[in-house]
Amino acid sequence: MIKAYILINTETDVEEEFMEEAKDIEGVTEVTSVYGIYDFIITVEADTMEKIKEIIAWKVRKIKDVKSTITLMGINGS
Repeated sequence: MIKAYILINTETDVEEEFMEEAKDIEGVTEVTSVYGIYDFIITVEADTMEKIKEIIAWKVRKIKDVKSTITLMGINGS
């Protein structure tokens, strides 16, 4: 299983709506609100790199109020 961590910045005051929508995306295993430079961290898991790219590009980045994303790819399968 391939795992990716997506650091996300959103518009302000959209925490509940964003979390609900993100949790409904297939492949998203965790959505965490954080303090600091980023607003959320999403963990995505899939069988292939192609599926990871699809989830990020066509699902996560399309959520309303997402301003920017940075993706970190996991390098070990635990």
